[in-house]
Amino acid sequence: MILCCGEALIDMLPRETAAGESAFAPHAGGSVFNTAIALGRLDAPVQFFSGLSSDLFGDVLRAELAASHVDASPADISDRPTTLAFVKLTDGHASYAFYDENTAGRMLSEDDLPKVGADALFFGGISLMVEPCGATYEALMLREAPNRLTMIDPNIRPSFIRDETTYRTRLTRMMGAADIIKTSDEDLEWIVGNADANALLASTGAQVILLTRGGDGVSIVTADGTYDVAAERAQVVDTVGAGDTFSAGFMAQLHKSGHLTKDGIRQAAEADLRAAAAFGAKVAAITVSRAGANPPWTSEL
Repeated sequence: MILCCGEALIDMLPRETAAGESAFAPHAGGSVFNTAIALGRLDAPVQFFSGLSSDLFGDVLRAELAASHVDASPADISDRPTTLAFVKLTDGHASYAFYDENTAGRMLSEDDLPKVGADALFFGGISLMVEPCGATYEALMLREAPNRLTMIDPNIRPSFIRDETTYRTRLTRMMGAADIIKTSDEDLEWIVGNADANALLASTGAQVILLTRGGDGVSIVTADGTYDVAAERAQVVDTVGAGDTFSAGFMAQLHKSGHLTKDGIRQAAEADLRAAAAFGAKVAAITVSRAGANPPWTSEL
């Protein structure tokens, strides 16, 4: 079982009406939410932990999780509102404006933490950048990391960060506890000031660093060496959810090969990691070929 821990929100995606007016269409989203959805559609056993609202948007999120075979029973339900993210697309690349004050996801506290039975936990996204939920997810990861595989994708959104010092300190602690760190080249530049994934590996003690570079593929960095895996060719509509889907594909393949555990990741060979990254690239290519975060089902592969 994989437990995805992080934000669920409504992406307000730009559209044009029949009259030619600019508009926004609501779609279920959030970085960690997207990863959970993708895992469910890839037939991996997955649960989702977040703060979810009982409002109409929260109903949409829970319905989408259920439809994609994601168990949301660990989530905390409250009557606070759902986070909204208005998306602007420029040449297919997304930027965001978040509305997150006093939301169900934002106000998650350590009192809401679930009991964990999963073999692996996944963290990341904007949920790590704000309080009190950021401290809550950190507490959960540090509690479980000694005994369970943990993976983190920081997925940096600079415009959303209110306290950079606190956030950087949190990332340092969480990456220091992680077995797998997934980061884009842009995110790595923000985190460490350069694109040296080997330095990140040495400073954290992670077993695997995944450095994604969009159409240029992904580098798998381990203590035994660096392995490059090519990106899948795709006709890009937009990149919303691409990295989230890659993470899901990588974990789904490692789960299938028996390496998505604390001991399993230490025993994973180059071939195992290459296969997982290639599968992640394959499913991400399908996601970018259609609008919004719409990961593929196993039947589509």
